[in-house]
Amino acid sequence: MDTATRAAVPPYQRVKQHLKQALGQGRWLPGVLMPSEAELVAQFGVSRMTVNRALRELQSEGLIDRVQGVGTFAAQLHRVSSTLTIRDLQEEIESRGHRHHAEVHLQREEPADAALALQLGIAPQAPVFHTLIVHHDNGVPLQCEDRYVNPAAAPDYLANDFTAKTPTRYLLEVAPIWDAQYTIEAGTASADEARLLALAPAEPCLVIVRRTIFGGVPITLARLVHPGSRYQLQGSFSP
Repeated sequence: MDTATRAAVPPYQRVKQHLKQALGQGRWLPGVLMPSEAELVAQFGVSRMTVNRALRELQSEGLIDRVQGVGTFAAQLHRVSSTLTIRDLQEEIESRGHRHHAEVHLQREEPADAALALQLGIAPQAPVFHTLIVHHDNGVPLQCEDRYVNPAAAPDYLANDFTAKTPTRYLLEVAPIWDAQYTIEAGTASADEARLLALAPAEPCLVIVRRTIFGGVPITLARLVHPGSRYQLQGSFSP
């Protein structure tokens, strides 16, 4: 940033952007103590009020946690933005007082084809982790999760018992999400998905395709298929 541009940026924004960029690059992992207000005041040559404003805004965006008398910590980044929250399906089902269980139909390493390699930022035919899991709500199939994972982002992925902990919960622990791209559409399941979800032919579904990234490295590409009659996508928005 040249001198003129730097002068045009409010001081609190300089502090905020520096911290936000460092968080995005993984300098502080979730739960790690970050520089104190006094350290940031000295580093940037600004007032404590300026630093406090930068930290307040980062906290409101869900990127940091502040504990009075203790310090500032990198947040558990379940929140991707103010309009999208990645929520664990097991947590969602259990919050309704229902029972979740998962059936793992596939859990293996396989070579990535050219299209998948491009999405995950790896070389064609490089190894990728692949799981296919059906999640049930009180015994009723609710979601077919077809997921590919970049081994660089989660090298121990295949060692997990996904009947006890969902892939979403595990990945949020080891590779917190910084960015996500997704599509949501009405569609139909493939023949295999329809069989796994016990769907009638051509029964409408809600299909979500989501790619997540941390520190510039793609983490996972997932196709999530839900029977339209059994699942409702919920959220909230405040202008």
